Amino acid sequence: MLLRILVFFILVGCAAAQSGNRLERLEWFRDLGLGLFIHWSLDSQTGSVISHSMVGASDDYIDRFVNELPRTFNPKEFDAVEWARLARLSGFTYVVFTAKHHSGFCMYDTETTDFSIMNTPFGRDVTREIIDAFRAEGLAIGHYFSPDDFDFLRRQGTLISRHRPEVLPSNNPELLRYDQRQVRELMTNYGSVDFFFIDGEADGLREVVWEVQPNAIVTRGAMVTPEQYTPGVPLEGAWEGNLTMGGQWQYRPTNETYKSGTQLIKTLIEMRAKGGNLLLNIGPKPNGEIPIEQEGRMREMALWNMVNREAIGAVRPWVITNEGDVWFTKAKDENTVYAFVTGDPWPYGERKTITLRSIRSTDATKTSVLGQNDLVLEYVPDVDPKTTWNQTEDALEISAMRAQRIYNDRRWPNPVVLKITNVEAALSPPIVISLDGTREGTDGTMRAELKSLGDAAEVEVGFEARRQKSTAEMYEPDFPWKGAPAGKRTAAGVFESAADGLDPSRDYEFRAWAQHPLVRIYSAPATFEAPK
Repeated sequence: MLLRILVFFILVGCAAAQSGNRLERLEWFRDLGLGLFIHWSLDSQTGSVISHSMVGASDDYIDRFVNELPRTFNPKEFDAVEWARLARLSGFTYVVFTAKHHSGFCMYDTETTDFSIMNTPFGRDVTREIIDAFRAEGLAIGHYFSPDDFDFLRRQGTLISRHRPEVLPSNNPELLRYDQRQVRELMTNYGSVDFFFIDGEADGLREVVWEVQPNAIVTRGAMVTPEQYTPGVPLEGAWEGNLTMGGQWQYRPTNETYKSGTQLIKTLIEMRAKGGNLLLNIGPKPNGEIPIEQEGRMREMALWNMVNREAIGAVRPWVITNEGDVWFTKAKDENTVYAFVTGDPWPYGERKTITLRSIRSTDATKTSVLGQNDLVLEYVPDVDPKTTWNQTEDALEISAMRAQRIYNDRRWPNPVVLKITNVEAALSPPIVISLDGTREGTDGTMRAELKSLGDAAEVEVGFEARRQKSTAEMYEPDFPWKGAPAGKRTAAGVFESAADGLDPSRDYEFRAWAQHPLVRIYSAPATFEAPK
């Protein structure tokens, strides 16, 4: 299901991007790297999933939601200026705020409904305050907007649900007109808006965005926006992954499990290596404060970005994404490669040799560890921490030392970044794409095409398959990939392999791979839908 949603946005969104999102603006967007997503609404008071608790709820619950929660929503500790300062310090370059989520509660001053922040004890337009504060700190500005509107459906007499025909704007003209009025408000009343994230059907809404502000970028609704996962391969053009710090978008006071700061930083690295931006979410408390667990992770990212920010902004993918635990980005307009050493923590004062087979040095190559001057190891004056390199026939060998003390105890769990200037690519990787597979009962056939061997005379090829997660399983761990080689190839062409033992009631996905002597390259996955 998730892959079908992704494919839908690729096919529908890319055409829209060509006609609506301006190419020069998309290139600017790709330079930004790290955005702050903010999910916050009146049901943060109870710590529930944002909006979705209304689906399947009793009439009594719905009545309490729409009539009681607004009377107690009063975030007296909200300070947009402090939020914006923390975001900029942490390395975020843009913000996307939930102006309206699925419940229909508007976190802005709207003329379309009384179900809004203006009719609470707080009574202030938090969307305006956030936009003004973040704009003052130099961050780009974006709105999140849901075309779903559970309160509107309730007032219309339509059963609150998702993905049923009657609740979709395309089948509910009254809802579409209502949404269009709200989109026009958001694009008219808040100055220049850089982004608009449409979490649902975008037809008829993205056109309003571009009509009012032609320079605005529609992200979800006109580009690929993977949710809660990182694509297995680089994607073409601009794309944006969105991710929670814990397991929930909105604030959850108990029963929450947070990702570590190191996990978040590694996710940022992988998304940038694959050409995308990371839109990382926080969920403020109902009183307006950022939870300390989330603030702590932002400040951990602040420290890492203070050291390494140049490797994240204005970069593009290298010829390959990674060599094992070392990931790469390339400066957009220079022959500079950044190598992120993401394995076990690098001990302070320890010299390591990093061997890289995808990079070839030139006479002008220089190497360094980002954040340090390579001249001093604190308290050890007889040690020279200088970074050096040696080019062999098969690889570039970099000898480096982590010589900057980040924490008191000198332990630093997060990736170290090597900067390597004036380099060339040492390989041309193969190109492999997935083709349509066939499925019958418990058996299937996986097909792919080796478009190019790159600079290899021969490559081994194969497939991997796994069961797809359903939408209900989005927050569960991924199913493992299972597969086998499909032989060796000395020329481009189509190849296939059987898949057996499939659960006939479940959807599966498969991907192909091609093993270059120096690196394994994967195709984007294709879907094995369950037989109808």
